[in-house]
Amino acid sequence: MPFGKKRWLNSLALKILLAFIAGALLSIALLVLSGRLVKERLPGMDLSDYTHRLAQELQFDLRGQPTGFNNGDQYPLWIYQSITDDVAYRVLDDEGRVVLMSPGAQHWPTLAPQVSREFKFTLNGMIYDGATEPYVLAGKTWWIQMVASSRIIDFLHRGFALPFIRFGIELFSLVLLVVFGLCAWVTLKYSLKPLRNVSTEAALISPRSLDARLQTHGVPTEISPLIDSFNQALARLEKGYRNQQDFLAKAAHELKTPLTLIRAEVELMDQQLDARELLLLQVEHLARQVQQLLLLAEASEPLSYRFAPVDVPAIARDCVQFLQRIALDAQVSLTLSTADDPLHWRADRGALFTLLKNLIENAIQHSPLGTAVHITVSEKGFTVRDVGPGVAEEELPLLFSRFWRGAHRRDSGAGLGLAICHEIALAHGWTLQAENARPGLLLTVSTG
Repeated sequence: MPFGKKRWLNSLALKILLAFIAGALLSIALLVLSGRLVKERLPGMDLSDYTHRLAQELQFDLRGQPTGFNNGDQYPLWIYQSITDDVAYRVLDDEGRVVLMSPGAQHWPTLAPQVSREFKFTLNGMIYDGATEPYVLAGKTWWIQMVASSRIIDFLHRGFALPFIRFGIELFSLVLLVVFGLCAWVTLKYSLKPLRNVSTEAALISPRSLDARLQTHGVPTEISPLIDSFNQALARLEKGYRNQQDFLAKAAHELKTPLTLIRAEVELMDQQLDARELLLLQVEHLARQVQQLLLLAEASEPLSYRFAPVDVPAIARDCVQFLQRIALDAQVSLTLSTADDPLHWRADRGALFTLLKNLIENAIQHSPLGTAVHITVSEKGFTVRDVGPGVAEEELPLLFSRFWRGAHRRDSGAGLGLAICHEIALAHGWTLQAENARPGLLLTVSTG
């Protein structure tokens, strides 16, 4: 199918127009059906048709002479016996002689049946409408005539037809409203389904999935330009985000090498030991900040992760052993509670080690002398708790912000450790939360 034709068929305006056309056609069909129902069911509406049906009920004897009519439910003969002044019939042969009639037809004027199929006459000041219908049997024609007075027709119209018609109009209006509403609802639901899908896709886009684009397949042509513009905006954002990450990584790498050289030169200095130690401390601080910037850049980039099954208790034990010396220098003990059996998660081993290390190191920096940091690993996640002063409630939302530092830590870090932990947790689909344990701060990583 040519692209232009396909685009035209996918138009939202066209689908709504087709919905109203379908509703109009259905309404017309209902109108025709109700008209036929009225024509068939309302008494006195079509005298010729009534006479024709009466003729079909004519009975004959063995000599072929009319003897009467079948007394059916639809056309009962008692009517002609009960209201003789208002309805009557008679049957004539082909010479115009009356061979059969009801009581009310005795005083009819002479009417030639071959002249007109419909006729009218006045009797005793009352107007009568009549109809003639031929019936052929064995080559002989019989004429059935039926009349009804104007007052009985008016009674039937006013007493039965008009109320039925009013009810039919009200019912038809309601049906018309329902049909149009249903057609519009079905059409809009079908037409707007691609928009709902696009909305769901857009809600899932985050800084970790900027490479995603909204699909335009099935989207109405009126909305496609908006989707295309949104995708172009995403492309620009992705480009700027990638440039920012590249700059951060390159800046960290560019600073790391000169700092290493400065450190080496300072370590070779023999004189001015006090100045040498001060310079070494400053270099160490800068090197730590550069290392954290590099880790933050890596943690913010989804492509830097390599997921595989890892033994979490083993990583936790390695992390505690790695930080044991820092804890001893801070006069803080580390306690680890974990299952003896291997507990495997799907994670990036290096990132998980960094996450645990930063959380434990942060707890060490905020722990009073002589206290302990408790690490617990379970199937649902792990926790790290200290017994320090905790964090003010209004500062809890800032805990994982970049470059935010608590007031009670001992070192002069850049405030990126917990921000790195937050990025690693997001990359794994985990939840990192903090709450005051009173005493201390409880950091929880939930995997489910």
